[in-house]
Amino acid sequence: MSEDAKPIVFHSGNETGRAFVCLNKSDSVAVALRALEAGEVVDGLTITEAIPKGHKIALTNLLFAQKVYKYAQVIGIASKSIVSGSHVHTHNLKYQRNDVENQISTAVNPLIVQSTDTFMGFHRTDGRVGTRNYIAVISSVNCSATVVHHIVQSVNESGVLDECANIDGIAAFTHGTGCGMADHGDGHDNLQRVFAGLAQHPNTGGVLFVGLGCEVSQIGSTLNAQAMTQGPLLRTMNIQTTGGHKKSVNHGCSLITEMLGIVNRATRATAPASKLVLALQCGGSDAWSGVTANPALGYASDLLVAQGGTAVLAETPEIYGAEHLLTRRAVNEDVGRALLGRIEWWQDYVFRNFGSLDNNPSPGNKLGGLTTILEKSLGAVAKGGTTPLTAVYRYAERINSSGLVFMDSPGYDPVSVTGEIAGGSNLVAFTTGRGSTFGSKPAPCLKIATNTDMYLALEDDMDINAGSIVTDGDSVSEVGTRIYSRLLAVASGDMTLSEQHGLGDNEFVPWQIGATF
Repeated sequence: MSEDAKPIVFHSGNETGRAFVCLNKSDSVAVALRALEAGEVVDGLTITEAIPKGHKIALTNLLFAQKVYKYAQVIGIASKSIVSGSHVHTHNLKYQRNDVENQISTAVNPLIVQSTDTFMGFHRTDGRVGTRNYIAVISSVNCSATVVHHIVQSVNESGVLDECANIDGIAAFTHGTGCGMADHGDGHDNLQRVFAGLAQHPNTGGVLFVGLGCEVSQIGSTLNAQAMTQGPLLRTMNIQTTGGHKKSVNHGCSLITEMLGIVNRATRATAPASKLVLALQCGGSDAWSGVTANPALGYASDLLVAQGGTAVLAETPEIYGAEHLLTRRAVNEDVGRALLGRIEWWQDYVFRNFGSLDNNPSPGNKLGGLTTILEKSLGAVAKGGTTPLTAVYRYAERINSSGLVFMDSPGYDPVSVTGEIAGGSNLVAFTTGRGSTFGSKPAPCLKIATNTDMYLALEDDMDINAGSIVTDGDSVSEVGTRIYSRLLAVASGDMTLSEQHGLGDNEFVPWQIGATF
């Protein structure tokens, strides 16, 4: 087996007495488990300069332009000669496009599905099962956003929800687009799919669309294009025809009040774990993301897929350079080619906009020890576990396949999660190393810390500490099982910390593509 073809092997076990960890025997760098000082001799290696915790150490002398390996994969090339024991980062490691062959369907692991696990959810008429029961108030355009917020505020402050124990809340979904845009093309299609996905989401018991009236994104056109029909639980209104701001707020409140009794009739009942669709996301990543939280979430994803459930990997720019690990797991040629097609679309997209896909990692990622997009992508792909890749979806496209699937989206977390939720994800698992207080509606978001230091600093926001893999000797499988068990509990109604803080009202961000006129 060639070096490029070797699988990623993640180290687990008690590392508290060690100075650094090598993730694979073929790697040329290791990760510092603590801050290292120049002159130290640790694990038989002389440290030549100060190296921050989580950053990379050269395990051997590296020549100029020599490939550098981590996770048994190329993460870049040396931009200058590097001495063993030196700090390896942006000053001496640079991106070079991965030349690994994109083989298709050459490493498809057999999968035996046996659904025995259950959760308590809201059964919908289309066969899907919700983990929450919201009424969604959606603005068709930014011009109706304030009216939407005032409707939701008025209903929430009226006290009518006190008698509706089975309703999780009235949620506002507003955004910054809907007009000044083309009435066709990628941007318009994305927005229409987001609207439809949210309105028909298993976590949405009722929906009210609020428009201004003259926008490009007409509510009627959306309903027609997405085959949606108005009824008691899907209502629409326009500010211009209703008579202005105050009348629109009052009318919107009355429409929602009419829904409450019907939506509140829904009750939780036992459902198989196969009904869960889990959005996988990482944000504020650091060097530990690919060592602890992401592989642990990947293990949890495998557990869910083995139950017949669905795990949704996304963020196309953040699998760039690691797509070969996914194409090898594609169940057939069409799926593998579809993934490569999305990569090609992104290459063209950033070229048209005078950008580059190796613009990643972000400044925060680099402070946390990540250097190149290859390194970041290799860690990000770990969230997808080891099961076959069964389908590739466009942004916000409805997910109708089980197993591990991929959804095309930007790496910007709110935009990516908005698409995954619109596709039907009824749970979100979000790993973070630098710390992110993200939350989402109508799908609850479980936050997973990559390192113990950050977990302790942001304990009010982090649901699970995957940093225990390094600090406490927990295995990836132990933490992965912990994540999976917690996801079942959240699906059954347990609140995540982001829900307790009321997050999710401002994280609805549809992907905008194209010119604003």
